Amino acid sequence: HVQLVESGGGSAQAGGSLRLSCAASGYIYSSYCMAWFRQAPGQEREGIAAIYAAFGSTYYATSVKGRFTISVEAAHNTLYLQMNSLKAEDTGMYYCAAKTGIGECGTMGAGPFNDWGQGTQVTVS
Repeated sequence: HVQLVESGGGSAQAGGSLRLSCAASGYIYSSYCMAWFRQAPGQEREGIAAIYAAFGSTYYATSVKGRFTISVEAAHNTLYLQMNSLKAEDTGMYYCAAKTGIGECGTMGAGPFNDWGQGTQVTVS
């Protein structure tokens, strides 16, 4: 298992940017699917971006495509989410998650992911 710790959340104005980081306790193998999820109050947790580094594959939810960029820096065992052109509807708790293998990586359902961070709050006004 991988222990994950998110940081970088906070408040931003609509149209602004934030970058989230997710530090892993161990080496992020290229065979891991790493993803970002978010959960708004009263709503289900939704996958918004995922990356499978072994194939250089990235996946995005329609709601964030073109505005958010997911990346991984293996040398520092860190996953990132660059968020640009923020909107009020981007407000929520953001979680990073990890699972082994590419299966269901692109669908970004929460169920297959084994390891989760504690979350970091993003508020856009």
